Amino acid sequence: MANDGDVRSTQLSTAFESHRAAVLAYTRRRLEADLAEDAVGETFAIAWRRRDEIPSEPLLWLYSIARGVVANQRRSDRRRLRLTDRLAFERNPAEDDPSNLVADRLELARAFDALEEGDQEILMLVAWEGLAPKQGAAVLGCSAAAFRVRVHRARKRFEQGLVQSAPEPFGVGVPTESAQAKES
Repeated sequence: MANDGDVRSTQLSTAFESHRAAVLAYTRRRLEADLAEDAVGETFAIAWRRRDEIPSEPLLWLYSIARGVVANQRRSDRRRLRLTDRLAFERNPAEDDPSNLVADRLELARAFDALEEGDQEILMLVAWEGLAPKQGAAVLGCSAAAFRVRVHRARKRFEQGLVQSAPEPFGVGVPTESAQAKES
């Protein structure tokens, strides 16, 4: 007769074998490739410590854990980048040339990057993970109705970002010779 701990360990082993690839894909879409594997390892380490909570269908539970791991990783990266920027500025502020900040991104990437992390996460859960509202709600810990509203609002903000980040047509905003002559 197996005890409850053995059953939970077996369930977690099965979940690891069944869902590792999905959790890895989830983390790869949110983190740099070299950090994604570490995030998966951390996700399953947390799952192991919380194995008494494992549900019968563990994928959404694992996504929820991975979401927290990714958030922690992003916070850590932001702190590291702020420190790096501060140190770089203190070393030589003259090297801070605005032209170095110009990114070569596509319109969609600019609009997506401009969204808050919460909006990005919601859109990624729907578009990349293919989750239905009920499943997405389980990952975020809210109701399906609240999840639908969040998706709707995130899509609206994304649309607004596309409109705002659209490049101006050629020649718009560029002074012409006659306009320059009038200013003189």
